[in-house]
Amino acid sequence: MKYPILILFLFVTFSSCVSTQVYDKLKSDYDALKAENASLMEQLNNRQGGADQYTVQNLRRDLDRLQAERDRLALDYAAVQNNLKRLQDSYDALEANSSENLTSNLALNRDLLKQLDEKERALAAEQARLEKLQRDLDARSKRVDELEGIIAAKEAQMNNLREAISAALTNFEGKGLTVEQRDGKVYVSMENRLLFESGSWAVNANGRQAVVQLGNVLAQNPEIAILIEGHTDNVPYGGSGHLRDNWDLSTKRATAIVNILTENPTILKENLTAAGRGEYAPIASNATADGRAKNRRIEVILTPKLDEISRLLNEI
Repeated sequence: MKYPILILFLFVTFSSCVSTQVYDKLKSDYDALKAENASLMEQLNNRQGGADQYTVQNLRRDLDRLQAERDRLALDYAAVQNNLKRLQDSYDALEANSSENLTSNLALNRDLLKQLDEKERALAAEQARLEKLQRDLDARSKRVDELEGIIAAKEAQMNNLREAISAALTNFEGKGLTVEQRDGKVYVSMENRLLFESGSWAVNANGRQAVVQLGNVLAQNPEIAILIEGHTDNVPYGGSGHLRDNWDLSTKRATAIVNILTENPTILKENLTAAGRGEYAPIASNATADGRAKNRRIEVILTPKLDEISRLLNEI
């Protein structure tokens, strides 16, 4: 905005200077002609009495020419005056308008600069927020990758464990023992007919052999949590002695299995848990003898330790 105003100012100033010079020149010419006219008039008056007719006529022609020239210069002078006044008025209006525009534009520029500064700060803050979000996302993505890797490794570990247990207990499968993997865990189910006499929690020789062979595999997997659950059918316990009910019986049978496993010094005792479930977690109907036989069982539930997975989940 500054440069156009300066150019206009120089143009008006230059135009004013030129117009003033023309005006002064015309005025000087006009004054000279006026003086010359007065001199000629005086000569004419002096010579009218004795001058010849030819000289008078020449002087009158010169007078007429000079009067015409004077009138033309007077018109030019008036035109120059009008032009000078118009230029001066234009300059004054331009100067006033330029001053107002300059003030207005300066205020507008200040507002625009303030808005631009605010937007730049907001943009910088948003950019910083997006960069932080991206860093957080990258970190979480890395932890998710680690988590997926750990889960895959745990899954492979449990699959290998299931295969190792199946291989170790292959002689007992089909005799009331099953091994399966589901929900990331390995379930070893042993029916009571493989382990106990009716109403007893003493493990027989055949069952002890199965539990010892299972313990040999578990001893090689210290990162596995071992839960031993005792289950019964819904027939009320009718014996006498130290047992009160099926729940008591299921707990003692689970504890008997734990005791055999602890005979293996390599198995970490802190990995072992015994629980009695009584008749309250059946896997078959108690309405038939076959269903009741399936419900009377020991379940060894093997779970990978999830401390590292829990840590990563808390960090996500």
